[in-house]
Amino acid sequence: MHFDTATRQRWMRALAYSRAEVLNARIQALTPKYELIRAPETGLMQIQARMGGTGNRFFAGDTTLTRAVVRLASGTLGYSYLLGRNKQHAEQCAVIDALLQEQTHFQNLMETLIAPLEAERDALNNARRADVNASRVDFFTLVRGDNA
Repeated sequence: MHFDTATRQRWMRALAYSRAEVLNARIQALTPKYELIRAPETGLMQIQARMGGTGNRFFAGDTTLTRAVVRLASGTLGYSYLLGRNKQHAEQCAVIDALLQEQTHFQNLMETLIAPLEAERDALNNARRADVNASRVDFFTLVRGDNA
């Protein structure tokens, strides 16, 4: 294949974090023929966490997850797993995943779709980080000499 696991994880992350309306606007020109192998379906997924990232696991709650699987006319399978309930978004992400696995679409989609989605997410994260830093309060403790 022309990509490795890290590259696929990169585009799957970009698709999963994308907003449905932005993705829909960017892929209007893509109309590949495909069939649904697993129609988009929504279910619950349990979230587990660890205190400090190293402690024992504990149940943190449930979230909704939508998944889909498609097969292009060429036989390439595309998968998607997204948080939330947007079935159309899950189907679109599965189609794009399948297209990215094909040599003819890979470079074009990485440059015109995945890179802009990543840049948009980075800008959003930086804006959120700046908002948080603007209201950050640093607490500190002074030790007085008379307590010794």
